[in-house]
Amino acid sequence: MLLNDEQFRAIALSCQNSSIGKRLPNALYVHTSAVTFLDAPLRDYERQARVTDKIEGATLIKFSTDKPKISYLFYPDFDCDPHPALQFSVVVDMETLQASYWDYATSDNPPILHRKETFVASDYPLYQEFTQLTDLEEKLGLLDNSRFIGTRLEWQQRLDNYRIAFDGHRLICPIDGTSTQLVSIDRHKAAIPRKSLSRPVRLALEAGLFVPEVTTFFDYGCGYGSDIDRIAEKGYSSSGWDPYYRPNTPRTPADIVNLGYVINVIEDLVERRQALLQAWELTRQVLIVAAQVLIDDRDRGVVAYGDGIITSRNTFQKYYEQEELKTYIDQVLNVDSIPAGLGIYFVFRDKTQAETFRVSRFRSRTNTPKIQTTIKRFEDYENLLIPLMEFVTQRGRLPVKGELENESELRVEFDTIRRAFQVVLQVTDKEEWDAIAQKRRQDLLLYLALSRFGNRPKPRQLSSTVREDIKALFGGYKQACILADAMLLSLRDLDKIAALCQNSPIGKKFRNSLLIHISALETLEPLLRLYEGCASRTVGRLEEANLIQFFFNKPKISYLVYPDFDLNPHPTLQAIMDIYLGNLTVRYRDFNNETNPPILHEKEALVLTDYPLYEKFAKLTRKEKDWGLLDDFSTINRLQGWLKCLEDRCAVIKGYQLQWNKDADPYKVKLLRSQINARKQNQ
Repeated sequence: MLLNDEQFRAIALSCQNSSIGKRLPNALYVHTSAVTFLDAPLRDYERQARVTDKIEGATLIKFSTDKPKISYLFYPDFDCDPHPALQFSVVVDMETLQASYWDYATSDNPPILHRKETFVASDYPLYQEFTQLTDLEEKLGLLDNSRFIGTRLEWQQRLDNYRIAFDGHRLICPIDGTSTQLVSIDRHKAAIPRKSLSRPVRLALEAGLFVPEVTTFFDYGCGYGSDIDRIAEKGYSSSGWDPYYRPNTPRTPADIVNLGYVINVIEDLVERRQALLQAWELTRQVLIVAAQVLIDDRDRGVVAYGDGIITSRNTFQKYYEQEELKTYIDQVLNVDSIPAGLGIYFVFRDKTQAETFRVSRFRSRTNTPKIQTTIKRFEDYENLLIPLMEFVTQRGRLPVKGELENESELRVEFDTIRRAFQVVLQVTDKEEWDAIAQKRRQDLLLYLALSRFGNRPKPRQLSSTVREDIKALFGGYKQACILADAMLLSLRDLDKIAALCQNSPIGKKFRNSLLIHISALETLEPLLRLYEGCASRTVGRLEEANLIQFFFNKPKISYLVYPDFDLNPHPTLQAIMDIYLGNLTVRYRDFNNETNPPILHEKEALVLTDYPLYEKFAKLTRKEKDWGLLDDFSTINRLQGWLKCLEDRCAVIKGYQLQWNKDADPYKVKLLRSQINARKQNQ
């Protein structure tokens, strides 16, 4: 093949304008998997270079733009080595079609690759991993003056200068016991000034762990002391210690001690353990432990260091897996910590108090049955009977001796508590009370079933109230545990999960999943509540998540955040966290910067009919269906597709009102109106 100057200039121009591959001043490099993305002239040009079988298995193809040559480069460790070395190359002269061969396998200093993502297409399986590594290297300045890092020895010299090594595609700063150079960590820079309570302390407050005018609080490693101030403002005795900001404050015992994001900034393993033990020694009732956790979203702009990372601010961060964090806390303190959220655990000093807290997390909301009729005997004693009604609403059973404050007054008037409740049954629906008892049974079964994942408590470790609940509702602790274990075993049957999802009266059904609003969770079948509990009570829910997705083609629960669920008729997805129950792997994705995020439709299907905005949701959906806006889900399930659909149908949505676009073509609107009327008649 003999190219004239004009033809070769055309080839060189195609290389320079290529949207795929790594462009250099005198060459274009393309991974063999991406050749199909090249322009047709380049593909034809490369096809003519295949003059020898020795090019089979090449990793990269190099198109020279200063001379008519194509090179086939072999990097056998391209996928697994972050900076693979060249082992072999074949160079084809495109004027003579003669091939030359070069072997680098025995070279002490072969050429190596950087920025591997530039050679491949964006759908290459490891594209994101390559990209994230390059981003980190750029931020550290490792890729500056690239002409001095093109060979193995040059690159190693730069890594040595930065005291950095690799673990797969993750950068690490190895802790070498023989090294004389020390790494200085500025721990105090990890402290964050806050204008509100930190997540761990806020969750403890919301969980009811703080008792007004009683509970004392101590913040171990308090940083700037924001939590101390906020808790003091709420009327609690509050203090804290920090080795940098408050080193002279005495470390005093307290009911609740917070060790918030402290152990993950201590790079010394022994010191990290001591901090946890010392905080526990100060704890009278509850220790809050929080640390950074990994959720499979590694693009943080940080560098791995030992078992943690050094941030750009020169602070250490230890990123735990969620279960790894629990295991660490439990082993060091010899406890069974309770997950309160991602990276947040509560550790109770008293086991009975711990179990009472666990049970409380499964309490369904119940309403006291309404008075349906009136009889004089009830009217005469209504104020006396109200505390009894409230107790049965809460517990699903009658109180035993000593549980009701006005017990003596009731016994004087009715002789027994049971006779007093018979009067209540005369004016209310007994089936409603039975439903309350059944819901309470389900709550206790969920608690007992999930307790199998830790150390199921012995009856004596339960509060007397919970023991009485189990006795009244199941006959005994052993019987309740048998039922709970049977329910837990049922989770292995995904077909049963699928049937429950597909037959659920609440939720939006997809091919392999059921999507509900979190407010409807308590109304689901007990087995589905248990399914979700395996995720939320073991790993924790994504904060601010308001939708839950149950998958039945695989053991997986997803938590979705739609921050404008109520305000926006079609809110966009902000974040999603997937929990794979088989191995408790957690994956997270943030859609904040997406130009075309998923969008939500038919919101009334996700909530109960008593949801405050149910009718507003349903009315809009009915009208959207009449207008044909919801016909093609595959088109409208993303924001851009939905906006295009509205535009094509001359529709605009203001608040929850669907209206015609005033600027639309009148003839087109008339045609669409006719189609809508025809649709209604067919219905």
